[in-house]
Amino acid sequence: MPELPEIELLRRELDREVGDRKVKAVEVPVAGVLSGITRKALPGEIEGSKGSGVVRHGMLIALTYDKSHELVISLGAGSRLSRNKERDPVEKGTALVITFTQGGQLRLVDPDKNAVVEWIAMEDLPDRHPELAELGLDPVDEPISWTVFGDALLRRSGKLKGILMDDGFLVGLGPIYSDEILFHAGLRYDRTPDSLATAEIRRLYRAVVETMHDAVKYGGTSLEGDDRWVDLNGEPGSYQDHLAVYRRAGEMSPRARGPIAKARYGNLTTYFCEQTQV
Repeated sequence: MPELPEIELLRRELDREVGDRKVKAVEVPVAGVLSGITRKALPGEIEGSKGSGVVRHGMLIALTYDKSHELVISLGAGSRLSRNKERDPVEKGTALVITFTQGGQLRLVDPDKNAVVEWIAMEDLPDRHPELAELGLDPVDEPISWTVFGDALLRRSGKLKGILMDDGFLVGLGPIYSDEILFHAGLRYDRTPDSLATAEIRRLYRAVVETMHDAVKYGGTSLEGDDRWVDLNGEPGSYQDHLAVYRRAGEMSPRARGPIAKARYGNLTTYFCEQTQV
């Protein structure tokens, strides 16, 4: 699954490439991708509408039209958005095709049927997605002070890895970036907030900000597998070349004379440096 840096990169690309385009036609080859509207009704709602930007609500991407409605896309595991020319062959699993009056097409490829697409009036968004009101801090949406971060952290209970992956604390962090953040902060995955000194909270804060900045800078993380991240034009990111610990068990730690370790954390595997993460 893409994590926050990849979804933000996708939002920026969409805003730049199709954010102001007028919709010529919409096709929905897979009816099950839609929620709250039928495949027959969607074209009548969106065709002829002019784009007014692309925004992000947590991990939801929203293409806004006529400053009144949003085409809200939730990318599930294995799904991706793709920019295409009309003459390009249609990939198996393509669930949505938007053709613009200028600039080709935007396609949603969803072979495992995990994506969801909704057409929502802006004023109805809070009712349709009440979970957005419970989201925590968004480390790429706006600057966060370390005091606000620290206060929110100390109100949480549990282990640091789980807290970092909780959308109620930080938006959109998963197994990759939580491991990388904890490594750069020098903290074990199973520490608890009440065990942290002020200096450790500051280190964790800096690691969150710097890791998110670097992941966006390098175009996201593209690991081999069926769910490999690529951008709108099918290009992978390169942050995987800068990963310190994730999926590097047995390799030498970047900060110590010893191998990177791995451990079970719930139903996940977590990666860490036993010598420098305390």
